Amino acid sequence: MANAKCESCKFFDEHKVNGAAAQNDEGLCRYNPPVSQPGPQDHGLWPVVGSADWCGHYAPELTAAE
Repeated sequence: MANAKCESCKFFDEHKVNGAAAQNDEGLCRYNPPVSQPGPQDHGLWPVVGSADWCGHYAPELTAAE
């Protein structure tokens, strides 16, 4: 479980594609769909997580190295 952290998960998005800049060690969790927002015109948002965060979905077969 030493690798049980978001940065080793294949669903962790550093958000550095297309020149986007990640803040600190944050990224986006792409495991679940975006979270709905209150208004009908608002866009859904992907959860922001820290690279050292972890969740109960961790499994060795879901690591980014795969």
